[in-house]
Order: sequence, then C-alpha cells, then structure tokens
Amino acid sequence: MSIAFLLSAALMLIATLAFVLVPLLRGGAATNATSEMRRRLQALQTARAEGVLSEAEYTAKQAALAAPEAASPLPDRTRSRTAFRCAFAVALLLPAAAILLYRQFGAPQALDPANLVARAGGDGEGHGDIDAAIAQLAAKMQQDPGNAEGWTLLGRAYQSTRRFAEAAGALKHAHELAPDDADLAIDYAEALVFAGKDRRIQGEALALIEQAVKAHPENQKGLWLAGIADSQAGNYAAAVEKWNRLLPLLPPDSNVAASVREQIAHAQALRDGKPVPTPAGKVATTTSATDSGSDDAGPRIAIKVALDPKLKDRIAPSDTLFVFAKAASGPPMPLAIARLTAAQLPASVTLTDAMGMLPNMKISTFPQIIVGARISKSGQAIAQSGDLQALSAPMPNSRHGPVELTIDQVVP
Repeated sequence: MSIAFLLSAALMLIATLAFVLVPLLRGGAATNATSEMRRRLQALQTARAEGVLSEAEYTAKQAALAAPEAASPLPDRTRSRTAFRCAFAVALLLPAAAILLYRQFGAPQALDPANLVARAGGDGEGHGDIDAAIAQLAAKMQQDPGNAEGWTLLGRAYQSTRRFAEAAGALKHAHELAPDDADLAIDYAEALVFAGKDRRIQGEALALIEQAVKAHPENQKGLWLAGIADSQAGNYAAAVEKWNRLLPLLPPDSNVAASVREQIAHAQALRDGKPVPTPAGKVATTTSATDSGSDDAGPRIAIKVALDPKLKDRIAPSDTLFVFAKAASGPPMPLAIARLTAAQLPASVTLTDAMGMLPNMKISTFPQIIVGARISKSGQAIAQSGDLQALSAPMPNSRHGPVELTIDQVVP
C-alpha cells in the first residue's frame, strides 16, 4: 500500500470517528443534565401540590432552576460514565473492525491492471500464465470500461503475445478515452499495422499518425512511422523530409541517429533513381522489397530474458520491455523488435523477419546479429539514461537454441 493511500485512509477514519464520537460524548452530557433538570422540576411541582411550597416560592425556585448555571452539565465526577465508555469502545473497535474487514475482503491492488499482469508474469511459467493474466485483465476492463490506462496495458499485453487484432481493439478503446494523447494514438496506429496482413501503414493507421505528428511535430516515433509510410508508398521525397525533421531531435552521435541517416540515404537513392547503398555487413539479396511472404520461413531467434534481482526495485510492472535484434555491424536500427511489459519477466520471445518494419531491414539479411533487451520507463524505443538493458555478443543469424539474457546494466 502506498503512503498516499495510508494517509487518505487515516484521514477518512478520523473523520468517521468524529462523526460518531462527538454526538455520542455531547449526547451523554446533555442527557445527564436534562434528566437532572426534569427530576428537580418534578420535585418542585410535587412540593407545590402538597402545599410544601407556596406559589411564590415555587415560581422563584423554578426561575432559579431555569438559569444557565443550573442548566449546565453536571460536574465531571457526577456525570454518567456510560457515554465515555461507549465512546472508548467505538474508538477502539471501529478501526480494528475496518482493518480486519479490509484484510479479509479488500484488495485494491487487484484493481490495478498492471498487477494483474505482474502476478502472472513473475513466476516464469510461460505463456499459459500470461494468457491467464490477460484474460483477467480483459474481464476487469469489461467492468471498468472507462479506464484508459487499463485498456492501454491490455493492448500492450496483447501485442506482447502477437495478438495484434485484439491489441488494436484494446488500444482503440484507450484512444477513444484519451483522444489527445499522441503517444497512445501512435501506439494504436502501430497495432493496426501489425494486425494487417501486409504490415503497411495506410488507412486509419496513417491518419492517426499524421494527426499526431500535426499536433506534436516533434514526436519522434510519429515522424519515424510517417517516414516509413511514405517509403512504403514510394513517396521517397516525403520520407526524406520526415526523417530530416527527426534527425535534429536525436543525439547526433547516437546509434539511432546513424540508422536514421542511413535510411535517409537509402530513400534519397530510390528518389533519385541511383543504386541503393548496401549497409556494412548486409548480405546482398534479390528478394523483392514488397515480398513478405517468406518472413516466417527465415531465421527464428529464441530469447529468454530475466532481470537481475539487484535491479528489481528499480522497475514497475507497467514499464516497457523491448526485446530486439540488430545488426552486429551496420545500422543500429532494430531488425526485429517485440514490445512487452516488465511485469512479464522472466519472458520468452522469438524474433523473426516478420517483426521488422522495413523490408530492407531483416534478420535474414545480416549474417551477424546482436540481440538485446531493455526496460524503458518512458516507453520510447530510443534508449534513455537510466534504462536497464542487456546485450548479447555477436552471433550468427542462424543460431539454434535460445539466447539467455539477464538485464543487469544501466544505460548511462
């Protein structure tokens, strides 16, 4: 439980006790005073009726009895202790009962969508537990359809298990609830692309990306995907324009900037009808850029990812986990990438050519690759200071058997 929750609960408990105890304590004193006054008045009336008091004496004593000092509560030593005993019991038993009932029936963490995934992702039993957690989260979202964050997490969970159509459906709900969230709109567009058979950025996905970039011209992922859309459509000049806008937003010496520059050179060559430059380390191929039918028949890189226990306290279940493959020598842009959540650690992922975004950037076209895993709090594919990661040594793209990665490094 968070400190904020505990403080809120304590304040609510104090307010509840105040509503109960103040009237109770006041009621006890007031009841005693009223009863005593009624008793004295009755005695005066009896004395007058029996002739003990004259009418004048009765009137004088009645007036004295009605005076403020006579109407005040009795001294503490004569006041009834019943109200105080009752108040003490309530003050003691009410919080105790609330705590016991909370422990028995209350579980607010179960309403947190991230924790639904965390409970299944932490035991390492594989996709069966992940699927069960996703099913629980999906059921929870039917009960709480207005939770944009929950729909977003559900969409990303679907993406991590390659259920792209369902991911698009969940992210659509999230986008409808938060239409001004550019990052969410782009994630939804990306899910639509992967849900399509040809992985082309067009239609609704393209409209979402263009709208997000128009509203947020410096959105890096939006500019990157918009350039890919132009490249896929054969509009290489527009792709160059988008990626040239992206470059100044990146650290100039970063691997990502180098990869973007390479894609710009590639698009410029296609725009000008010149030979396309072959990146260092890339194997020449005669496969058509539009032929994606053999993607699943290419290399399949199995990866098992775990987290160093020493870094466990530095992550949250909703942090983004990227598992990727890139060329050992050549462009640093990922050749294939899977997006999960940190809640799913330890995780098993298989990377294939089908998981790339550009037809000329596949695992099968680079003989030597590096695989890696990175946990990002920002959700950005570009590495940020403080991200946690693990990288393998260079290996052939035909490797058999799983690659085991333990995330134990902090990006400086």
